Amino acid sequence: MSQAPILYDFDVALAHVDRGLDARLEVRTARHPSETLERVFLRLLAFCWFHEERLAFGAGLSDPDAPDLEERDLTGELSLWIRAGKAEPARVQKVADQNARARVAVFFESPRRLEAFLAAAQSEGLSRLGRVELLAVDPALTTELARNEARRCRLSVTVVGDHFYVERDGRSCDGAVVRGSVALQR
Repeated sequence: MSQAPILYDFDVALAHVDRGLDARLEVRTARHPSETLERVFLRLLAFCWFHEERLAFGAGLSDPDAPDLEERDLTGELSLWIRAGKAEPARVQKVADQNARARVAVFFESPRRLEAFLAAAQSEGLSRLGRVELLAVDPALTTELARNEARRCRLSVTVVGDHFYVERDGRSCDGAVVRGSVALQR
């Protein structure tokens, strides 16, 4: 018999300075039985980074082709597709090709994972990934956030430039976000 997912409730005070966004979010997400708590926080940070009114968690690990986060416009058309964590370059390129009008992004758990993705994309000759947003967070940030396994928590998340500042349970931590891109072939 398979284990049921565990629900997490986050009360997030989000300030995204560069976007002029100041919001109070009640975020509820399920942790897949095979998912680490670090990955749950990676998805939460991606949710904060890309926050839009209709952004929602996708099927994630339950469906390998589904995004971890997605946003649909009022007509139901996909407008934002986000993978959090490990991603296969060929799959991401296929998603970008199939959703030409959608913003496509991958939010990696470490700069090293981002570098591995870029190397794989280059070795596979994938040249149409140029429009995909590729970002990686400092893994020390998700590790620190995952130290407390409480299923309900209150966080203050501030994004300034390419940097997260997070306060949880009276403890502050922060981490940089690194950007990457696939060079377009000429």
